[in-house]
Amino acid sequence: MKKLLLLFVVSFIYADNEVYVDQVGATFNLDIEQLGSNNIIGGADAVAGGMTALDLDGTTMTLDINQIGDSNKFLGDITADTFTGFFEFDGDSNVFDIQVDPTNTYGADSGNFNVDVTGGSNTFELNVATADLAGTLDLDWIIQGDSNDLTFNIDYDGATNYVDIDGDSNTVNFDADGYSSGYFYLDQTGNSRTFNVEQQSTLASDWLSIYSSGNNGTICVKQNDGGTSTSC
Repeated sequence: MKKLLLLFVVSFIYADNEVYVDQVGATFNLDIEQLGSNNIIGGADAVAGGMTALDLDGTTMTLDINQIGDSNKFLGDITADTFTGFFEFDGDSNVFDIQVDPTNTYGADSGNFNVDVTGGSNTFELNVATADLAGTLDLDWIIQGDSNDLTFNIDYDGATNYVDIDGDSNTVNFDADGYSSGYFYLDQTGNSRTFNVEQQSTLASDWLSIYSSGNNGTICVKQNDGGTSTSC
């Protein structure tokens, strides 16, 4: 069986750069680095110069995205199985908004996401899979900074999620629906933080560990394995 191997290496040193990628095919590697502010890799909501997607479709993908600066955006859709992503964001007021397999084409199995953020007032939203199909998901986030807002919507069939946050006034919203066990580990240091965690597996076991150090925190945890609804 033939496979298509593509390698993109893109590096920018000026502000207001834009990257448009529309890819279909197996065994795809993408490496992008942007230095400066107001850059865009995207995306469904990318509008600066009329560009639209980052739209990647296929199996066995590796992405390495580095945005160093302020007010940058990484937006778009990734439709894949056996996906490995390395994402680094250094700076403030950056936006990460990614959907993984929103049309349930491949099921988003064997996804491995590694995100490293240094900075404040960043907004991140990650939506993975539909119909509880993302098997063996591995999600790792390391956040250093204040006033960051993170939202995860994860549909899975077995998952491990690790979020490590160091800073004040950060907000984490984690919503997981699954058919089999999911594990969410949250380690937080800082003041005035907000955590909202919801796990809804169908007659399975969910595991939640929270390690928190700081003042004026708010934590809401909802777990439901098919019984009555819960609330905070």
